[in-house]
Amino acid sequence: MVKDKILPQSLQNKSLKNMSKFNFKNKKFALIQNSDNGQVNTETVFNYNQDGNLVTADYFGGTIKYGKIIAELKDNELNMLYQCLTTDNELKAGKALAQISLTENDKIKLSLDWEWLTNRSEKGNSEYIEIE
Repeated sequence: MVKDKILPQSLQNKSLKNMSKFNFKNKKFALIQNSDNGQVNTETVFNYNQDGNLVTADYFGGTIKYGKIIAELKDNELNMLYQCLTTDNELKAGKALAQISLTENDKIKLSLDWEWLTNRSEKGNSEYIEIE
């Protein structure tokens, strides 16, 4: 049986520094608010997962047949790329920078500044909250 090695203090601090206080593994999110030119609505559900600093999500519901997010987690931000097929069979793609915060009851909240890459570079803001 191999016993866990104790890391030198310098490596322990480095490991702790690189760890995020946010965990997206098996978390679900729903929309709080969206700009008028946004596509998702309150019927859209986002299923997130995480592997280190890689955060991914599948989303569907409301006006979305299927969507996918890939993001890099760095400190209190998610740098995101997303794409979706709408219920009108329109293929759309965009990018966003999400500011991450915690609510009073320790739920994750995402505040996005986003931009469509397929719709004349329209921009907007949206907010999402972790749900049970």
